Amino acid sequence: MPDSSFILAVAGFSFVLAGFVKGVLGQGLPTVAIGLLSLIMSPGEAAALVVIPALLTNIWQGWYGPSLTPLIRRLWPTLLASFVGTFVATALGLGLLTPEAAALARKALGIALTLYGLLGVSRIQLLVSPRTEPWLGPTMGAANGAVSTATGVFMFPVIPYIQSLGLERDDLVQAQGISFTVSTLALTVVLLGAAP
Repeated sequence: MPDSSFILAVAGFSFVLAGFVKGVLGQGLPTVAIGLLSLIMSPGEAAALVVIPALLTNIWQGWYGPSLTPLIRRLWPTLLASFVGTFVATALGLGLLTPEAAALARKALGIALTLYGLLGVSRIQLLVSPRTEPWLGPTMGAANGAVSTATGVFMFPVIPYIQSLGLERDDLVQAQGISFTVSTLALTVVLLGAAP
C-alpha cells in the first residue's frame, strides 16, 4: 500500500485533471479521477472519493439550465432504468465494493473506458430515431446502471445514447448533467449501504 502523502498527491493531481476535463467537456470528472485513482487503490475506494465532488458538479450542470423540465420528460425512462439498474446489478453481485471484485472491476473499467474512447475518436455518428427511444432509452439506462455498479464510472453506454438524440449543445450538456446526477445518487446509496 502506498504511503499517505503519495496517495494525497495522486488524488490531488487526479482531481485537478478531472476538474479541468469536466470544465472543458462538461463531462469526465468521475471517468478521469476513478481511472487514475484505480492505479493505486481499488475502483470501489476511488468511487467513494469521487462521489461527492461528482454529485456537486453534476447537480450544477444538470439542474441549473433552461430545459430541465422538457429533458426530464423526455429522459425519465432512461434515468429510472439507470437508477434501478444500479441496484439490480448490486443485487446480482456486480458491485465493486468487495476485495474479490477489485480485479474484475479494474478490467471492466478498462473495457468501458476503451470502448467509450474508441467511440469518441471514431467518425461514427449515432442517431436514435424517436420511434426507438421508448425501448432503447431504458435498455441503455439499465446497462449504464450495471456498468456504473461494476466500475464506478457512469458514462457508458448512456452518454453515447444521449449524444445520439440530436439535442442542441446546451441541452446535451444539461441532459448529461441530469444523467450523471441520477447515476451518482444511485451509486452513493449503494456505497452508503455497503459502509460498515
